[in-house]
Amino acid sequence: MIPYAGSHRPSSGLHSTDPDEDPVIRPFMLTNGRTQPLQDGLRIETLLYAAPAALSAPLRFESRRIVELAQSPMSVADLSVALRAPLGVVRVIVADLITQGYLTVQESVGELSTSLIERIRDRVRAL
Repeated sequence: MIPYAGSHRPSSGLHSTDPDEDPVIRPFMLTNGRTQPLQDGLRIETLLYAAPAALSAPLRFESRRIVELAQSPMSVADLSVALRAPLGVVRVIVADLITQGYLTVQESVGELSTSLIERIRDRVRAL
């Protein structure tokens, strides 16, 4: 996984001389400059699920990682934390994956539990 411009590790750019330092990719490059997702209505607590067949799809980088992580239901916020990527970037990539049919939105049943709300809050703070 490639760290982002907002990661906690300082970086001097794409061609670093430090062998322990990863190159930096700007978030807008991951979304082709888009800031709004194609699929509207994705909230941070939206649970996503990828079918096992999606693992064989020709996906690259963050899209592949999202499909791997979403083999069990994960929220958009959880994916953002796992990828160490800005929430807006993850929403755009996730919306693309939904449009392409690699991810599905798991319908929630009723209200959110207190533990889920607290977990989402903690994950967003971790960003």
